[in-house]
Amino acid sequence: MSFPMTPSRRTVRTALALTLATSLSGVLVACSEAGASTPARGERLAELAQTAADTGSLGVLVRVDQGDGQTVELARQTEWTKDDHGLAATDQFRVGSNTKTVTATLILQLAAEHKLDLDDSVEDWLPGLVPGGQDITIEMLLNHTSGLDDYLLTPDFLLSLTGQEQRGWQPEELLAITQPLDPPTAPGESHYYSNANYTALGLIVERATGQSLAELIEERITGPLDMNDSFLATSADWDPEKPHASGYEPDAERLRDILAPDVELPEGIGFVGPERPHENVNTTDIDPSWAWAAGGMVSTAEDWTRFLTALMSGELLPEAQLEQMRTTIPIPGDDGEYGLGLMRKTSSCGTVWGHTGGLPGYSSEIYADDTGQGGVAVLTITNFGIQEAEAAAANSALIDAAICDMLGEPIPDTGDTASSP
Repeated sequence: MSFPMTPSRRTVRTALALTLATSLSGVLVACSEAGASTPARGERLAELAQTAADTGSLGVLVRVDQGDGQTVELARQTEWTKDDHGLAATDQFRVGSNTKTVTATLILQLAAEHKLDLDDSVEDWLPGLVPGGQDITIEMLLNHTSGLDDYLLTPDFLLSLTGQEQRGWQPEELLAITQPLDPPTAPGESHYYSNANYTALGLIVERATGQSLAELIEERITGPLDMNDSFLATSADWDPEKPHASGYEPDAERLRDILAPDVELPEGIGFVGPERPHENVNTTDIDPSWAWAAGGMVSTAEDWTRFLTALMSGELLPEAQLEQMRTTIPIPGDDGEYGLGLMRKTSSCGTVWGHTGGLPGYSSEIYADDTGQGGVAVLTITNFGIQEAEAAAANSALIDAAICDMLGEPIPDTGDTASSP
């Protein structure tokens, strides 16, 4: 199968960086023991969330914690999605590449324990599995300077990504279809985001400890932090005891139009799922287990902000390793910076730390402030749907507003108006 691309394919890689109750008519305010939410904050965020939902985001979950006991939680969705599931702020969600921050945390914990070194070559740990691994270090995998391409857009993998093929990929198989960048980029030379880097890191974690990645995540992260709604997906199955958000993507024809500036999709390629209104399909049941160490976690807004605030406050890493994690390099073509499994994002109100995530039907941006006191999560029930210009603008405005609110700054006036899709 051919899969021709234009030179601007990094935009699509970012979009594909998979690096995925009751409907609320008013703001759902979760009051902590220390205090209650400010109604005006929640009302403005709710307006922006509904605008985003009705402009193409379809549905959003928002959680903002300023670190002083004043927490806002809300869910908003466009009307037709309620037939599948009424969103709640506590729903489980596929957080995609936010998983990379957990994987990086495990690597840095092992480095602090002298079980590995960031200067170790990949070949030492994974002999014969990674092209050019003798010249790639663990640190290069962490900050995406390995020179490896991504397996996401290879003909071998595309059908699994869209759900057209039901196949359980092993990490070694994904690395086998990963190639060096074309044109070649020397290891350590520049940042190029690739899920293959974190697939390799997951294997290194397992080989350094003799434990499975899922066991280590529970033992070192989710267990100690009481992240009871978080787990590493090993199939398409959700926790049957807990509600989860339904996810959506554009149908094949609309998807082709969205990606046309960057990728020429082969005929017949589109996401698998039940048809839904306005040229959408329900992608909730597409298997994400291939994402594994690069993007396989299921979590909630509350659980993941708990993880990030614990990380940024020094609870999970010694000071030296946290400083390494926050040592960033520029992301080409982007105004952000990338550390070791951690992004530095500059909003209109200040700098925050965290990551983004994307899987079929799920997009997320989750951040904490410099000190780990405050946290913010914006979870959106479509990934490719928010690549369209109007949807992207409304979603971006919501994320910026939520960050500003988390930092204790006034929410910017965007002059938004809602429009139904």
